[in-house]
Amino acid sequence: MKKILLAEDDADFAQVLKHYLELFDFEVHWASDGAEAFSAFQNEVFQFCILDVMMPKMDGFTLAEKMVNYNPEVPFLFLTAKKLKEDKIRGLKLGADDYIVKPFEADELVLRIQNILKRSEKTTVTRTESSDIQIGKFVFDTKRLQLKGENSLQQLTEKEASLLLFLFENKNQLLKRELILQAIWDTDDFFSGRSMDVFISRLRKYFKEDENIAIESKRNLGLEFRILNYEI
Repeated sequence: MKKILLAEDDADFAQVLKHYLELFDFEVHWASDGAEAFSAFQNEVFQFCILDVMMPKMDGFTLAEKMVNYNPEVPFLFLTAKKLKEDKIRGLKLGADDYIVKPFEADELVLRIQNILKRSEKTTVTRTESSDIQIGKFVFDTKRLQLKGENSLQQLTEKEASLLLFLFENKNQLLKRELILQAIWDTDDFFSGRSMDVFISRLRKYFKEDENIAIESKRNLGLEFRILNYEI
């Protein structure tokens, strides 16, 4: 049974949505404000999160940012009564997997959740015979999902490790965004594209101490994971 965190301040709406999701065998933990939701997120294990944008104590955007910093692997979507483009873009930049405007059909929400969960479950890092891969000044441990630098140790998430391994296996060549998305996210839709941008930004930060490594974006073409002076 998949466990969902539902952060929604409208008690009546939340109870209706909770009962409906439970009909599809989801276990739902309801939090009435952002602070309560983040506390639950820290203390329980969830497979998915539904976040209302407008909430007391902590709004949905702030909550999402804290959640991503705490555990970026848990997929989530926003619920909002607004149709503002700015809000949608802000949510996507935070790594949201989807964005639904109220009112909506509950069947549509369930279908979107099921599709997102299906995609996320397919994202697993490919294990290699040798657990250590040298990438410039770094060592990528594919078994422990760690990126070891000369003065740093970064614990990677499953998706970060999968993305890094794919980029490394296709290093020093231009990769179309659609190819990366299909390989790691199993889809090339708009929301997955924004999610990929978030993960690419993280990898860039991890490699910043090595000037010979770069993830370059080629406008309207794709990405290239460049490793200068690389020797096999």
